[in-house]
Amino acid sequence: MGRILAIDYGQKRVGLAVTDTLKIIATNLTTVASKDIFDFLKNYFIKEKVDIIIVGLAKKLNNTDSSSMQFIKPFTEKLKKTFPGLQIEMYDERYTSKLALQAMIESGASKKTRRNKALLDSISATILLQNYLEFLKFNKK
Repeated sequence: MGRILAIDYGQKRVGLAVTDTLKIIATNLTTVASKDIFDFLKNYFIKEKVDIIIVGLAKKLNNTDSSSMQFIKPFTEKLKKTFPGLQIEMYDERYTSKLALQAMIESGASKKTRRNKALLDSISATILLQNYLEFLKFNKK
């Protein structure tokens, strides 16, 4: 049984989160520089079986694409071409960054830690993945 990998794609950094093999719990994996993401994924897929990749779908409150979609769409297309055997889905990532920051505050993280954008990105990916898992659970996909 493979894992589900979530990607919070940004121009500079990519936050990554992954499930356990039973696809029950989402955990922070790492943050990778955007320019290095495909090399990282190739190496990761050699070590771990992944069934589904979830890419954060950046939408505004009015349900239109946010400006970052101009970078996410080409990334997702390249992902599909590079890994044609993998199921790739996009899932709404609205509020994940705000929720990640709030989680850091509530956990008692210092201001210095909260300014760590790489940590924020990986927590955002974890929230994205946990939301997706809850969607699957309630929709019996």
